[in-house]
Amino acid sequence: MITIFVHRNGGTEEAQSIDRAWLDSASDVLLWVDLAAPSIPESLVLSNTFAFHRLSVEDAMSKLQYPKIEPYDGYLYVILHGIGFRAGEHGFVTHDVDFFLGRNFLVTVHDGHSPSIDELRGHCPRNASILGEGPVALFHRIVDSMVDQYRPEVEKLEDALDDIEKAVFERPTPALVREILDQKRDVSSLRRVTTPQRDVIGRLARREFADISIEMAFRFRDVYDHLVRLNDEALIFHDRITGILDAHLSSVSNRLNEVMKVLTVVATIFMPLTLVSGLYGMNVALPRFPGGDAAQFWWLFGICAGVVVVMLALFRRRRWV
Repeated sequence: MITIFVHRNGGTEEAQSIDRAWLDSASDVLLWVDLAAPSIPESLVLSNTFAFHRLSVEDAMSKLQYPKIEPYDGYLYVILHGIGFRAGEHGFVTHDVDFFLGRNFLVTVHDGHSPSIDELRGHCPRNASILGEGPVALFHRIVDSMVDQYRPEVEKLEDALDDIEKAVFERPTPALVREILDQKRDVSSLRRVTTPQRDVIGRLARREFADISIEMAFRFRDVYDHLVRLNDEALIFHDRITGILDAHLSSVSNRLNEVMKVLTVVATIFMPLTLVSGLYGMNVALPRFPGGDAAQFWWLFGICAGVVVVMLALFRRRRWV
């Protein structure tokens, strides 16, 4: 689907087609063309109408490209990623948004899943200043909104880490390791998303390109600061999830040590009892305790009970139990 907005004479309106005269650098018309999940015939707008370079058109039509910014003759080509989170699949997913930024036009290409562009596209006919400030300002609005979409997703991840942290100390289960590793994958996914975005916006903030004015560089610097904070939070989350995993493994190891200690105490106590019962279970003549045949059992029982009490007292004194 192609959506065309034209700003002229102080107003913004939606157009059905593109007049090639609007693309003249001397024209006062400002143009925004949005291609949402474009078909092959619709993509000809890029190569035939705007005459963009073949390589940039191929990148724009491909499904997934690494974030980057490249200057071409008469325009800048920028690839950025919108973000989404699939809790059931554990991982952040990204959607390519391609920008062709010229002196008096902006062309956006995406797969149809861009809340930032959808929102601005709805407001553009009613608010002339959105496109009236120029293509670079419109580009900044879209990018700023895309970066703002990261915040709620990061907060969801932070809440999930809080829940896991509580579970490690309050209700640890064998399945908790799997959940911790899933969250670690989410954190790694977030870092893969934010780091390249930061580098692209950083080049815009440093005014490496003549089309970016000082005022717009300041605006992009603000977006860059947001991405830096997001990247720093991703690093903190990575360290935090590593600490949670270490704490969980330590807790499991401590519980295993407690179990092994109890079993060792039981086995140690039964060793002398087994020796006594083994000796007096042999079919050979052994020294008899005072009393008749029935008293022999109670003598052995008393000896075994005394051994147990003495050993438990010794273990308690040494703080083994």
